[in-house]
Amino acid sequence: MSETNVPIDEPGTISRLPLLGWCRRHQEKLWWLHSLYALMIGVGVMWLGKQNFAYVRVAVFHISFIWLSSLLLPKLLSHLRLSPRWASRLRLLVNFFNKNFYQQMLFFVLPIYYASTTPSSLNVVFVILLGLSALLSTLDLIYDRHLSVRRDLTAAFFAFNLFALINVMLPILWSVSNTQTTRISGVLAFAGFLTLGYPAAEAASRRLARILGIGFLILVQVELGRPFIPPAPLRLAGAEFGTDFERESLQMMSPLSELPKVGPVLLYSLTAIKAPLGLREKLQHRWYENGKLVCASPFYNVVGGREEGFRLWTSCTFTTIPSHAELRLDLETEGGQLVGRAKLKTAS
Repeated sequence: MSETNVPIDEPGTISRLPLLGWCRRHQEKLWWLHSLYALMIGVGVMWLGKQNFAYVRVAVFHISFIWLSSLLLPKLLSHLRLSPRWASRLRLLVNFFNKNFYQQMLFFVLPIYYASTTPSSLNVVFVILLGLSALLSTLDLIYDRHLSVRRDLTAAFFAFNLFALINVMLPILWSVSNTQTTRISGVLAFAGFLTLGYPAAEAASRRLARILGIGFLILVQVELGRPFIPPAPLRLAGAEFGTDFERESLQMMSPLSELPKVGPVLLYSLTAIKAPLGLREKLQHRWYENGKLVCASPFYNVVGGREEGFRLWTSCTFTTIPSHAELRLDLETEGGQLVGRAKLKTAS
């Protein structure tokens, strides 16, 4: 029986409660209207997430409730002597709270990740997946009838969203580096998947090899998949190129809007990094000419809490600059996450 399909009472009951009968006859349409309403509320939560990152700590209570309720619900349904009608109602009630908490949590962190995304880069993929996850949490019929009734889907959905939350919460609240954050988030995501997908009573059974394989796969994906993950909440606020740079004042004295066609030439780059609540990260500049790596700076430790952001400068010498050349500068973390990208082209 579908969780959103409440058993129909006797005809006499419905006749005495015409409104209740009408609601049950049109319950699927009403659930879709509720999904639209939840999506509109999510837009408001996105505005809140864009305005005040510190509220992310509230999401810890949301994800904790989802984990506990998802863990205990199957046990309650199997131990309590509930009729099918009341078992369906209990699952529906738990799903209602879980969906609302998922919506608040995911729509809150979505704009934070979006602000750290570089267009036309690999980290767009993660934001798309996060957006689809947030949208799925608003679709009552799909969540209740398919996602919540399959243990593997419930565990995978929870693990992904737990990773997304922890991965943005640790840098915001405790200035943990993004490289360390992805590893911690990966371990917690595996733990969340394990507890919901494979209860303790089954953990030592023949499924142990599968559990270890899934854990290894998750950790490998985290290590190799960092280019797909935006380094939230870091973002590139601006970038300048020039041929003369004042190091004491960190000012570009001869800024360039086009790449000169002469060579050799020493070019400087100055990038402004926005970290709203502080930063503890190792960053580098990677210079490319027509897609080929030319220079890679050392990693520089950037630590502190300057609200106006941080500035990082490096230089690179180009022996020759061909016509129709494109210079690309990537600002990356030690773990390979792209903070931002700037380009400079030769005059047409």
